[in-house]
Amino acid sequence: MAAVDHLERPERERVNRFLVGIARGVAGALLFSIPMLMTMEMWFLGFYMERERLLMLLVLNLPLLVGLSHRIGFEHTATWRESARDAIVAYGMGVLASALILVLLGVITVDMAPREWVGMVAVQAVPASIGALLGRSQLSMRDDDDTEEDEDDPREAPKTSYATELFMMAVGALFLSLNLAPTEEMILLAHKMTAWHALGLLTLSIFLMHGFVYALAFRGGHSLAEGTPGWHAFIRFTLPGYVVALAVSLYALWTFGRLDDLGTAQAILTVVVLSFPAAIGAAAARLIL
Repeated sequence: MAAVDHLERPERERVNRFLVGIARGVAGALLFSIPMLMTMEMWFLGFYMERERLLMLLVLNLPLLVGLSHRIGFEHTATWRESARDAIVAYGMGVLASALILVLLGVITVDMAPREWVGMVAVQAVPASIGALLGRSQLSMRDDDDTEEDEDDPREAPKTSYATELFMMAVGALFLSLNLAPTEEMILLAHKMTAWHALGLLTLSIFLMHGFVYALAFRGGHSLAEGTPGWHAFIRFTLPGYVVALAVSLYALWTFGRLDDLGTAQAILTVVVLSFPAAIGAAAARLIL
């Protein structure tokens, strides 16, 4: 009997860790999606957003969640199959959390057409599902056992591939872009700006990206090896990171239809405006994920 209990104990501990991860995921989904759940522009997207673009966003979010889960899922995952399971669970939590909050806030009502509330929940579920996975890294409490696991787990090793670096920057950029891309302020700010304003904002965005990770030496930042010239990190990480932020900003604005009625110059200015918070999100993602 003692031997059986000894064999079952690791399994119970694994289940308990997974349940704790689920709880953290729910908390993360709420914590990171509340600003969007209480933003009017996000509600109205469910009414008028093109369904093809919404479907594309939902489909692209799934592999993003799988990759994110493989890095910081609810529990340490050894295979991509386990990462896919965690990603689906996170997506489900994002849907449920978004629907629950929108109902409690009175945004979704019984007389609303299914097309409307389905669209509203679908849009909100994307940032909520990302927040559910981010909840593990942001809300977890490390104890001695966790530290030992992390030392044995190659996924938690300080070195990551270059592709993973860019992927995590894209996640951070997308997360902040989803907050701001639907708002009218992005277009209004672009309308007020000149080309010189845009150039100054672009320069500041790149400067902040580089400073966030390297110059300020934040926890999780990437120190340069001794003898490595400073421009190496700038060329290898900061500039590609800003290009990633620009691409994510362009995609987010296109997805929400914010570029449809704009001229080329105005659209470029709008992308530059959104790339400012996107660049900060990209840099911050490399620090905390």
